Amino acid sequence: MSPLIDTQMLIDEAIESLESKVDDTAIIACSGGIDSTVAAVLAHRAVGRLLHCVYVDTGFMRKGETGEVREMFKEMGIDLQVVDASERFFISLEGITDPEQKRKVIGEQFIRVFEEEQANCGAKYLVQGTIAPDWIESGGGERDVIKSHHNVGGLPDDVDLMIVEPLREFYKDEVREIARSLGIKSSERQPFPGPGLAVRVLGDLTRNRVEACREACHIVEIRLQEAAAAGKCDLPWQYFAALLPVRSVGVHGDTRVHGETVVVRAVTSLDGMSAKYSDIPHDVLASISTEITNSLKGQVNRVVYDITHKPPGTIEWE
Repeated sequence: MSPLIDTQMLIDEAIESLESKVDDTAIIACSGGIDSTVAAVLAHRAVGRLLHCVYVDTGFMRKGETGEVREMFKEMGIDLQVVDASERFFISLEGITDPEQKRKVIGEQFIRVFEEEQANCGAKYLVQGTIAPDWIESGGGERDVIKSHHNVGGLPDDVDLMIVEPLREFYKDEVREIARSLGIKSSERQPFPGPGLAVRVLGDLTRNRVEACREACHIVEIRLQEAAAAGKCDLPWQYFAALLPVRSVGVHGDTRVHGETVVVRAVTSLDGMSAKYSDIPHDVLASISTEITNSLKGQVNRVVYDITHKPPGTIEWE
């Protein structure tokens, strides 16, 4: 998207569309990510106090994320209701390892949380930050399912809310341009999947494994940001760690350990529909590997780097 005037036109059209569709109380899930935040700001400008913004802490958020999101919405002057639903999410996902099933369970639990919040505020509409890649990859019609996005393929059939999706036809680069025009703090934030760390922890979703992935992700984010700031490499479009259910023999001191594997993923992309793995210097990767294995000593003893493009791989592992 080039000129600012085009972006402003899209903003105006989205606000007008929301004004025509939403005539009663609406609720929106605000993860702090660029898609939901842009949708929330547009909806807030369109309907003001009719909008109730809810941040659901699923237990699968990144390190320090809840506090950062709360502060960002406060600065924008938008009320944000924070709901700690981590216990119900962990219970609902106990024993579920299939990635498609994870997304469907997460999608359903999101809706159940909103139904409870709906009872509190009397919401009639559910505003979502769904963008084009979400419904394209979720399949339907003649399209194959690449992966169900929790806000599309994960939605239960008995949703008692009218769904409004102001960004449905936009791609990630377009949404980012809109975010910049709106002055949204998270406009340069890297993409983060709706299900959060639940799809970066392959296998069982125990609190211990999720916490390990959270720490590994934090290390990858901080070290790659530092490397980019120092001119060692370009900052990737998306970069994170995933915890694999692959155990191998390792050594800590004189002790033989049997630990899990962390995979580091970093890609360059424009809109997320395709991507190339990022060329990260070996000394940066070595530093990340050492820090992860030292921080998660006894739990993780092997770190690998993913050099797969999209296609054939997806950006996330699940």
